[in-house]
Amino acid sequence: MNEEILAEVKGVYKAYKVRTHFFKKISFYALLDVSLKVRKGEVVVLLGESGCGKTTLGKIFLDLEKPDKGDVFWFSYNLKSLDKRLYKEIRPKIQALFQDSFASLNPRFKVKEILSEPYIMNFRGSKKEALEKALEVLCQVGLSEEILERYPHQLSGGQRQRVALARALITQPQLIVLDEPTSALDMTIQSQILTLLKRLKEIKGLSYLLITHSLPTALEMADRIVVMYLGRILESFKKEVFRRIDHHPYTKMLLRAFPDPFSENPPEVSTIKGEPASLLQRKEGCEFYPRCPEADSLCSKERPTLRGNNEYQVSCFKRHFN
Repeated sequence: MNEEILAEVKGVYKAYKVRTHFFKKISFYALLDVSLKVRKGEVVVLLGESGCGKTTLGKIFLDLEKPDKGDVFWFSYNLKSLDKRLYKEIRPKIQALFQDSFASLNPRFKVKEILSEPYIMNFRGSKKEALEKALEVLCQVGLSEEILERYPHQLSGGQRQRVALARALITQPQLIVLDEPTSALDMTIQSQILTLLKRLKEIKGLSYLLITHSLPTALEMADRIVVMYLGRILESFKKEVFRRIDHHPYTKMLLRAFPDPFSENPPEVSTIKGEPASLLQRKEGCEFYPRCPEADSLCSKERPTLRGNNEYQVSCFKRHFN
């Protein structure tokens, strides 16, 4: 694995304000002291239930959200001190593919305009050059030239997602943030899109930050899996050590809910018990304490830190390293 770091967050906190009864505003943390790196050629998967903070973290990596505390780096540049000229130069190198491709595509634009516009804006190319590049990326995502004259509503869900991917590719990115890119598609199309993403990674040397709630998707795509819960990272591990480590209790719950399809002895399927605690009522101790079958009094009083080695890190008092 190449050690060049494309994007990184360090000690990131992100809070939002919500209205309660009598119009009172209170704050809650969607992210709490999160640090994460994405290296060149690497696929990092953010895995967790809805509300765990993975989408917020993806937006911070994309600079669509600003952290309240902490730092964001692109290609070793701190975004806080990055001048506008250099920001504009490196911005095209980090792109996104969202879950709802219909919402992300301008309904008034034909596909040729959707693809040409970012190329012209970022590279100051002519319309002819932009159209040639649009044809090139359409071919790379498995679509024909006739698609160029269609509007988004005239495309199938799978075609729209391929167009959205082509739009991301046209700026020649090094990192793409994939936010649940297949969850709105049927199973057959999901498999096709994942296969396409893997092929493009190999051909172009891309890196992905993939956001998903699906353990099978994570295992199929990842080099490293990062498990999130209530705005914190509970566990991070390389896929090659997946079957050798003593996982965090929360990850074990995910494994029972979504068994590893490649395991010779998969655990009995069971639902994830309980509900995550409210982000509005964060308590002392480990966030997973109320649902954890291994918790003791220490877990209710102190919050464990993420510790471990290059292959495996975990935030749990019950996990030990040599």
